[in-house]
Amino acid sequence: MDFRFSDDQLTLAEGVRDYLTGTHGPEVLRALDAGPNRDPAIWQGLVEMGLPGLLVSEAHGGLGLGLPEAALIARECGRAALAEPLVDVAFVAAPCFARAGDTEAMAAIAAGEKRLPPSHAINPWVADGDGEQLVSVDPLRNLTAASAGCNDDPYLLDLGALMSAAQMVGLAEAMLDQATEYAKLRTQFGQPIGAFQAIKHSLATCAVAIEFARPVAWRAAQALEDGLDSASVHVSHAKLAATDAATLTAETAIQVHGAMGYTYEVDLHFWMKRAWALAGAWGDRAFHLRRIDAAVFGGTLPIGPEHTFA
Repeated sequence: MDFRFSDDQLTLAEGVRDYLTGTHGPEVLRALDAGPNRDPAIWQGLVEMGLPGLLVSEAHGGLGLGLPEAALIARECGRAALAEPLVDVAFVAAPCFARAGDTEAMAAIAAGEKRLPPSHAINPWVADGDGEQLVSVDPLRNLTAASAGCNDDPYLLDLGALMSAAQMVGLAEAMLDQATEYAKLRTQFGQPIGAFQAIKHSLATCAVAIEFARPVAWRAAQALEDGLDSASVHVSHAKLAATDAATLTAETAIQVHGAMGYTYEVDLHFWMKRAWALAGAWGDRAFHLRRIDAAVFGGTLPIGPEHTFA
């Protein structure tokens, strides 16, 4: 069995990465943070790429792709610390509307006109909503209290947790890149600090954590796409692994930057704050660890090599 992404899937992700790199760099994040933290041109660019309709069927104006592709794009949104609520709307809300048969909402999302994702009992706030304003640790997240009752749909929870995990994989990758580049440029005792074993080993530990989290997220996306009974456990595993990788990388990147790592002048803080925010979204670490424990010790998820690819 071939577990690799296809060339078309990778080309799609690379195209989104190139676009976001050219249009949503640190200078854009700083401009948004200094003024109104939404720029209609950014959302319009995403619409023109067809990203809001990624999971919407072609019959309703979308691209008709699946959750593995959405997870790849969510990762790129994390790498860019994208301010717009694309992931919440297109990759969390759209599949729920599709499952409910709400064709009007699906068409509106694909056209970039509907931007209000549903809320969940474990996540009773929405991005860019019209309700009571809430304060986020991430200044580029506009959160509001849900204006209507929150549902407890487990599919919605899994979608939100999966896409948060995919974003945190991208966030961790971006923070590791920033720390690595800084370690190459910052000199101490006549040589780059990246030459010191303590720095090398710390960054390598982050790279290993990210490498272990990445395939877990992709496995969860495919499991949810296929409707497997074990999908929820795979999602919790992905959220847990991605949270740990992003948290570790944020802490390490701060240390690599030294005393400057905590300051506003270092771009790192945008990615770090997003990672902190997503770590608690759609179920925190403790919640997802309990779901895994219940599945493993309750016998619904047999462990061992003979069950790995069952």
